[in-house]
Amino acid sequence: MDIAEAEVTTTAGVTATEAGARPVAAGEGEREPHPSDSLRTFGAVVQALREHAGLSRTDLAAVVQYSKHTVESVELGRRMPDQAFVERAEQALGNTGALRRAARHLTRGEVGLAAWFRRWARLEREAVSLCTYECRLVPGLLQSEAYARAVFDNSIPLLTDEQTEAQLTARLERQGMLRERCTVPFSFIVEESVFRRRLGGAEVQASMLDHVLELTAPRNVTLQIVPLELEFHGCLDGPVRILETPEGRRLGYSEGQQNGRLISDPKEVSLLCRRYDTLRSQALNPKESRDLLERLRGEL
Repeated sequence: MDIAEAEVTTTAGVTATEAGARPVAAGEGEREPHPSDSLRTFGAVVQALREHAGLSRTDLAAVVQYSKHTVESVELGRRMPDQAFVERAEQALGNTGALRRAARHLTRGEVGLAAWFRRWARLEREAVSLCTYECRLVPGLLQSEAYARAVFDNSIPLLTDEQTEAQLTARLERQGMLRERCTVPFSFIVEESVFRRRLGGAEVQASMLDHVLELTAPRNVTLQIVPLELEFHGCLDGPVRILETPEGRRLGYSEGQQNGRLISDPKEVSLLCRRYDTLRSQALNPKESRDLLERLRGEL
């Protein structure tokens, strides 16, 4: 289970409280949010046009140059189609303009996000800065697809194939922020032990290291590693996540097993900021951190 990002389905109740909101009682939250109505409708239209054209999902996949799984996910409303998919499907299914028009009204659902994480995920998309310290797993925004799949494969209880794909889709879509928001500073501090753990095996670890090196190369993304031999540590109480809103307000987020908490109290957030800043001064600098990752990659 990926407790580091809380993007896991669960049968347990949610205890997270949002600023100004009442707690969610056990059993009140959904295990998985439903796809948006617009995604369901668009998918139904794609399926109807495909069947009318006498094409199987495999046939359409070959024409639009996407996998059969992607076609299925779009038809079931689980995946947001990109512009290339819409255009190719439009041309393959009659070129009536129906898919282009329908695509203008698509809204993303929150498939794959745990109930207690949704509020934070929405805030992330608007944040003007984001800081993350992680000591358990590679942060979700930096995970390779193979690494994320290994994380979900270790979930207890086991996830169905459908749940795994929903989780994976949500994770990869969140990562789009790093590429799309190139002027927003993203700061990551991660324990060295996280990168040494061979979750999923050596091949998965290697692809993960390559992926992290790629995602942290842009100048707005900073990665610092906490070395194993560090004698002092500013965040021994666990992971820390802090963001700044467009209005200049700072918010924090803490997470345990099966729950998470949005922190809005200025004193609490100030304490998290002090801890994060302390650890940032103790960790390896970005160049040293990158050199360490490259050495770890070379050892595989």
